[in-house]
Amino acid sequence: MAKIIGLPKLSPTMDEGVLARWAKKVGDEVAIDDILAEVETDKATMEFRSFDKGFVLALLAEEGETLKPDAPVIILGSKGEDVSALVAQAKGGAAVAAAPVATTATAPEATTATAPEASAAS
Repeated sequence: MAKIIGLPKLSPTMDEGVLARWAKKVGDEVAIDDILAEVETDKATMEFRSFDKGFVLALLAEEGETLKPDAPVIILGSKGEDVSALVAQAKGGAAVAAAPVATTATAPEATTATAPEASAAS
């Protein structure tokens, strides 16, 4: 299943980073710990490594682009998988695209847990 990967915070003080160079291109196979890109942070140029495996299905950021942590930058998944919906989602907003599976899985619990608190506070 394809997933959107956000730019990790590569240093404790990183507020943004410049995507200096992609190390992978669309169609490349990615293993865990492969270098995906080089990112210039406030202190140094850092390697952005993969925590997932699969194939690069889309690059969502251009070289030279300045990005905030968690901004959607790459989509990994199975070879030949259709990612047009994920690309549209990523272009629609970084907050939604950062963790689409986690948002869907935790939303009902969060609503249930916070609803009584919100009523009590009102």
